[in-house]
Amino acid sequence: MIKIICDSISDLPINILNKYDIDIVPLTVLFNGTEYLDGENLTNDSFYKMLRETNSMPKTSQATYAQFKSVFEKYSNEDTEVLYIAGSSSASGTYQSAVLAKNDGHDNVTIFDTQNVSIGSALFVIKACEMVANGKSLKEILNYLEDIKGTEEVVFSVDNLEYLKMGGRISSTKATLGNLLSIKPILEVKNGLVSQKSQVRGKKQIYSTLVNLIFSKYGKDLKDKTIIIGCGDNKIDLDIMKDLLLKETSVNNLYFVNIGCVVCSHSGPGIVGISCL
Repeated sequence: MIKIICDSISDLPINILNKYDIDIVPLTVLFNGTEYLDGENLTNDSFYKMLRETNSMPKTSQATYAQFKSVFEKYSNEDTEVLYIAGSSSASGTYQSAVLAKNDGHDNVTIFDTQNVSIGSALFVIKACEMVANGKSLKEILNYLEDIKGTEEVVFSVDNLEYLKMGGRISSTKATLGNLLSIKPILEVKNGLVSQKSQVRGKKQIYSTLVNLIFSKYGKDLKDKTIIIGCGDNKIDLDIMKDLLLKETSVNNLYFVNIGCVVCSHSGPGIVGISCL
C-alpha cells in the first residue's frame, strides 16, 4: 500500500480530495494575534472575509517536526509505503521539518520536493494519486515525478499590490503607482520561488495573458494535460478563465480550486492563476 501525504502549501481541488485518501499536514496562519491551522480551524472563505475586513498582514509558519512525526507514526506499524509530496523547500521550512521526522525512525517514508506551490505542487499530488490508483510502484511514481519536474507551468496574478508590498515583495512606491495605474504583475513559480514574469495594464488583460502563456508553452492540444485554475474569493475569475481556455481547446483533466490560506496570506484574496503539467 502506498499512502500519499502533502502539506497545505498545495491547493487541491475538492473532487481530488473526495476521490483519493490524502493526508494533509497544515501550516499555521497567524492573524490578528490568533494562530490557526490552515484548513482545520480556518476555512478559505472565512479567511478571505478576514482579509477583506482588516488591514492587518497575516503571517505563516511552517508545519513542524511534531506534526510530521504524528502523521508518520500513524503508518509506522502498517505495511505501508508513505510518499510525502512537499511544497517547495525553497519557499518554506516545512520540507525540512518532514526530513527531520523521517530521519527519526521512519524508513518507510519517502519525500519528494516539488519545488512548487499551490496549484503548481498540487499537480504532482494529482499525478501521484492517479499512479497509485493504477497500481504503479513507489519507484515508478518517483521516477515519473522526477522526469516531469520542471516541465510544469504555473502563472498567476493579483488584483491589489498592497499584499505584495506588506510582504516585502515590492516597494511601497511600486505598489502605489501600480494600483493607481492598474498595473498587474504576471507572476510565475521558477526553481521553487515566485518571481515576476511580466506585467499588464488592467485586470481584463490578466485572464488572456495567463491562458496564452499556457498555449505558448504547450500549444493548444491539451487533451492529455492536467490543468488547474485557481482563484481567491472572486469566483467569476474561474468562469472567465475557463471560458477563455475552452474556447480554444479541450481539456480532459481540468480542475478548479480556491487558493488556500497559506498562499493568500502573501497574495491577498484577489489572486487568480493557472497551472499545467
